[in-house]
Amino acid sequence: MNTKNTDEQLYVKLRRFNFIMGFLHLVQGIFMWVVSNDTTYPIFTNFLKFDQSTFKLTPDPQLFYEVPFGPAVAIFLLISAVAHFYLATFGYKKYINNLKKGMNPVRFYEYALSSSLMIVLIGMLVGIWDLGAIILMFGLNAMMNFFGIMMELHNQTTQKTDWHAFIYGSIAGIIPWILIAVYFLSAINSSDAKPPAFVYAIIPTIFVFFNSFAVNMVLQYKKVGRWKDYLYGERVYIVLSLVAKTALAWQIFAGTLAPI
Repeated sequence: MNTKNTDEQLYVKLRRFNFIMGFLHLVQGIFMWVVSNDTTYPIFTNFLKFDQSTFKLTPDPQLFYEVPFGPAVAIFLLISAVAHFYLATFGYKKYINNLKKGMNPVRFYEYALSSSLMIVLIGMLVGIWDLGAIILMFGLNAMMNFFGIMMELHNQTTQKTDWHAFIYGSIAGIIPWILIAVYFLSAINSSDAKPPAFVYAIIPTIFVFFNSFAVNMVLQYKKVGRWKDYLYGERVYIVLSLVAKTALAWQIFAGTLAPI
């Protein structure tokens, strides 16, 4: 059997797979944008002001922006759709060249945007409404994905897998979840500020999905079973991305965005 032809067939199937996944993300994104109600969540600033009555600096909470949750949910789905269509069309040749090296930077650039938006929305559901905290959560989660790029790039030149980028990325990625856990536990221990029931399902399910990406990377670099083939891990990344985004989108939709 001609190995080159077999590889080309696998890449063609992967191209088709990206088209399908792009379409599934696109349809869901359009649905969320069009059908969702007008639910919003606030973002506040807490800049200091001088209190002349006490002659002290005190926080001055001010409404910064009301985030429309329907479009926000739609955006992380549409970001994935754009990435999949790019990889299957204009970026296909570069995509294949990178896959042959055991890397896909576009994947992590997309995650840096889409999953960071996801983590921000989850945070807002448990009451993280401060602009500074939101920026830091987004940035730390994006940095986790940039470390993913470095993991794949750096290990092009190593004989033995170097895990430094993976470890540092994991540290960056867990911090937003710690903050979410603190706010969530505070809310459920409150007598009058408990989060909506659907949030109880979102946090554990999406936390598991987020960590599944790290597990997939470990299996790739450990070359466990079918993960010896980098393309198998690539397909797992694609499936995990769809499942995680779909799960979060529909849980939020059912919990707060469905039209009455």
